[in-house]
Amino acid sequence: MSDLKGKELDNLEKSCRWKRYAAHEQIIDRQSELRDVYFVVEGRVRVVNYSMSGREITLDDVSEGGYFGELAALDSQPRSASVMALTETLVISLPPDIFLETLAKHPPLALDVMVRLAQVVRTSTDRIMDLSTLAANNRVHADLLREARANMDGKHKARISPVPLHNDIASRVSTTRETVSRVMSDLTRQGIVQRTKNVLVVPDVDRLQEMVEEVRGE
Repeated sequence: MSDLKGKELDNLEKSCRWKRYAAHEQIIDRQSELRDVYFVVEGRVRVVNYSMSGREITLDDVSEGGYFGELAALDSQPRSASVMALTETLVISLPPDIFLETLAKHPPLALDVMVRLAQVVRTSTDRIMDLSTLAANNRVHADLLREARANMDGKHKARISPVPLHNDIASRVSTTRETVSRVMSDLTRQGIVQRTKNVLVVPDVDRLQEMVEEVRGE
């Protein structure tokens, strides 16, 4: 909403509700009838679904400055996923009618939302292909490559901070924590990743990419 200025932004803020959540507290329940859009002011949240057996499947993490809940506001359907706070989190929620009215008045904002939704579709497509075509260890490699590309430190090196939790990786790629632990140990022995206290370093992202592409047949 950075394109909004002055009085218009003030009026929009009057329509918002502010709420603080504790770490691990649920913000949105899947199938909820509420249609508000949420903006993360402080903290970090996780968008999740659950399998029939109760396994948590991570769809996305949203950090400070990001937003979530726009799908239900756009199509008036029930929520497609649950959202919980990963840390103590402050969010503001905007009613769906105000959200849609704002997009209609400001095409650049509407375009920003469409670009973000396109990114969600691309990411989902990649994950579906990985689940359909890659073994569990290769899915871990692919997930690590996505994280590395998002945290580049120069042309060839990546620094991922904080260090990804094995449980979180397992949730994203639909495998077990034990499998992730084994794969990460193998990558460490090969020098593909280097772990410090707070940072996971990928010294040669191109090498990791070659591993993934070789299995994918790219």
